[in-house]
Amino acid sequence: MKRLLSGNEAIARGAWEAGVNYATGYPGTPSTEILENLARYQGVKAQWASNEKVALDAALGAAFAGVRSLTAMKHVGLNVAADTLFSAAYTGVRGGLVIVTADDPGCWSSQNEQDNRQYARFAKIPCIEPSDSQEAKDFTRLAFDISEQFGTPVLLRSTTRLSHSKTPVEVDAPSMRPNAVAPAFVPDPSRFMVLPANARRLHPLVEERLEKLAAYGETSPLNRVEWGSRIVGIVTSGLAYQYAREVFGGASFLKLGLSYPLPKQLIRDFAGRVERLIVIEELDPFFEEQIQAMGIPVSGKEYFPITGELNLAVVRAGAEKLGLLAHASSAPPPTATPPLDIPDRPPALCPGCPHRSTFYVLHKLKVNVMGDIGCYSIGALPPFQAMDTITCMGGSIGLLQGMVSAGVSNKVVAVIGDSTFFHTGLPALASLVYNRIPGTILILDNYTTGMTGSQGNPGSGETLQGEGRRINIEAVVRAMGIDDVWTVNAFDEPTVESVIKQAIAVTDRPTVVIMQGACVLTKGAVRQPVVTVDGGVCNGCGLCFRVGCPAIVKGVLDLRTQKPKAIIDPILCVGCDICLQVCPRHAIFRAEPDDSALQGVSHAAA
Repeated sequence: MKRLLSGNEAIARGAWEAGVNYATGYPGTPSTEILENLARYQGVKAQWASNEKVALDAALGAAFAGVRSLTAMKHVGLNVAADTLFSAAYTGVRGGLVIVTADDPGCWSSQNEQDNRQYARFAKIPCIEPSDSQEAKDFTRLAFDISEQFGTPVLLRSTTRLSHSKTPVEVDAPSMRPNAVAPAFVPDPSRFMVLPANARRLHPLVEERLEKLAAYGETSPLNRVEWGSRIVGIVTSGLAYQYAREVFGGASFLKLGLSYPLPKQLIRDFAGRVERLIVIEELDPFFEEQIQAMGIPVSGKEYFPITGELNLAVVRAGAEKLGLLAHASSAPPPTATPPLDIPDRPPALCPGCPHRSTFYVLHKLKVNVMGDIGCYSIGALPPFQAMDTITCMGGSIGLLQGMVSAGVSNKVVAVIGDSTFFHTGLPALASLVYNRIPGTILILDNYTTGMTGSQGNPGSGETLQGEGRRINIEAVVRAMGIDDVWTVNAFDEPTVESVIKQAIAVTDRPTVVIMQGACVLTKGAVRQPVVTVDGGVCNGCGLCFRVGCPAIVKGVLDLRTQKPKAIIDPILCVGCDICLQVCPRHAIFRAEPDDSALQGVSHAAA
């Protein structure tokens, strides 16, 4: 039976068919849909963790107990989980453990383009790379077998294009899996406790395992040779294989599905039977450098870029530079589509976004803002331009600590979302309190993980497979030793401005303001009657445009000011009324009566 599946759906299906009982991770594009799909299968316990390290710890614990487990994260998430990853390489596993890393060539939704094949080499664990959805399913199943055969975690590398593109997949007929027997953990202190004495003993075993994995790769079905013309031989993997296959249709290929450790003899044999060896791979010269170290002449990154995502045009351009278009596929390149004359459409906060008032006020107050990772990162863009730094998850609070500790004279504020706060904001806040660093932290609590598709988090209480327990952010902040805490209705702009001013006026201790308001895309959001503009009163002052709402557009010019008047699209408007609150001429009003009252603000200094 064939189904059209994305790479993420296929990985989830392969994990289920492989008998996975436990799956965990942290949502992050392009990996998010793996757990969301796996959670729907019978016999699987699937959970979001507070961050990627916690997720890998949990998956490793299940694997220690003999349960097949999977953890999924985007590429930068593996940075957070790296501490556990390197220890897991020493301890090994009983039940199969597959770690899915979804890399993002091209930085479509990420802060960097790191190539996580390097993690496999660094940690000395196997890395597997599928090139389409069918392989994503099949290789996931095989990854669990390899994990248990060699007693090692296995890194499964996907990329954005593989994760989100769909190809036909042959799937096993649906069946009900029996519930797994409750495992019993059998202690093995010499293996599962990486104390220095044990670690010294385990390291040679890791090296021995790597040699066995390399030998396995020489005949593994993951690696295959496709013979064509012997003039050109191409070593490739993943999505790069699909592009290379289309451009160099008549060449010979060594497709590496087990991309680490490399099958050296297979590579030598292949290289010895072709006139010219080329490596086509996305991002780092991972294969190229190792093949060069084997003393084999090879071409690669001087023709195919080290940055950005590969595609047919890029690979064809590389073939042209190599002077190999004569050996490329005879199929003509696709006709270029003429560019469309359409305006740019930069990212924008959704109509009714609760973050809008915060960034409107921060821009107005001219403070320096340490930003963080989330949909609120859009606050860095016009019209707000209210962020000065964005580095990594949870980085905003640490950056504030460093700047204040360094003695900067600027007023510095840190902004962090609710999911990010639980991810890595808690340790940073603890450090701020412990070191008695003054500064204001704004926690934007929209009751969800908005950037990746409205997944639950400890602050929302919604889990992948049911209801969990919601953690009260204000209670946590107070318990950590911060006395000045305000909880504000994010849709009450005057109060938001007043409270932020109060918070930043405190200069001898840390302060926290929690901006509460449901994301407009969640079930907790309430659509209010729309607002509209009285064109006779509006004079085009432009203050409403500064709230950055897509529902507010420019209309005709005011005859006196020669500035465009505002028009509000009733289809896009959700009635949050931030624009109404900032309009100095009261030209904006509700189209229908609204009896709802704003919650205002609560504050108590302990």
